[in-house]
Amino acid sequence: MSARGTYDAGRFHAAYDSVLAKWPARREAMTVPTPFGVTHVNVTGPADGPPLVLLPGGGAATSASWYAQAGELSRTHRLHAVDLIGAPGRSTPAGDRHLRTVTDLAGWLDALLDGLGIEETDLGGHSYGAWIALQYALRAPDRLRRLFLLDPTQCFAGFKAAYLLHALPALLRPTPRRVRAFLEWETGTTPLDSDWAALQEAAVGFPGRGPVTGPRPAPDALRGLDVPVLLLLAGNSRTHDASEVAARAKTLLPRVEAAVLPDVSHHALPQAAPPGLGRRLGDFLTASGG
Repeated sequence: MSARGTYDAGRFHAAYDSVLAKWPARREAMTVPTPFGVTHVNVTGPADGPPLVLLPGGGAATSASWYAQAGELSRTHRLHAVDLIGAPGRSTPAGDRHLRTVTDLAGWLDALLDGLGIEETDLGGHSYGAWIALQYALRAPDRLRRLFLLDPTQCFAGFKAAYLLHALPALLRPTPRRVRAFLEWETGTTPLDSDWAALQEAAVGFPGRGPVTGPRPAPDALRGLDVPVLLLLAGNSRTHDASEVAARAKTLLPRVEAAVLPDVSHHALPQAAPPGLGRRLGDFLTASGG
């Protein structure tokens, strides 16, 4: 890859595989046709376990980034980690139909669940993936049992101005060096996994499509969401004020458990997470009642 950010598919896929190698050995890959393209899904866990679908953050997060939580979560669940269509990863967009709206995202997830043979699932997401997960929950609550959100963006509050200013160079004229500098600024003293960081750099220039964006969910819609939600915020996040986001969510969601995780930043999730995160997520997903 040149300093100008020319995409090298071979380098990207090698970096992807290096992160994926951190997953449990029993992992398998699946592809699911949808009206918006073929979705790549990494699957692990007992075949008869309750399904859990995981959506990564935006950019080059990819399904592989759940490696630190995959072992714990797949003890009890059949885990399906998804590469978002149009984002870096191994999903392939359709040539004639693209994701453009939140309604399209919901239609894509409906088709994905149908293709996986899943009628009802637990759902989790990080960052942009958490925004997608929450939007889907508001549109298809009957298909969800439980929902967890890791430092979600644009769900309960906007971005901090400083975060957007630091992200701008890597967004407008991305290079591996600018991507690395931005991630190091946001994660601070949290060490970056070298393989994961290499994947972020290798994705520069990926021939994808811009993410679907939209407004934050309406307060009345959030108040009507009858699904148990676990909201975990990164205490060192430079994306937004974690305490304010937690407080706002508690006023809007009727069935939410919210907490701030100390000593972790937004982009360090879900891989460089506090010890015990996987167990905490697992306890929430396996809790009776709710």
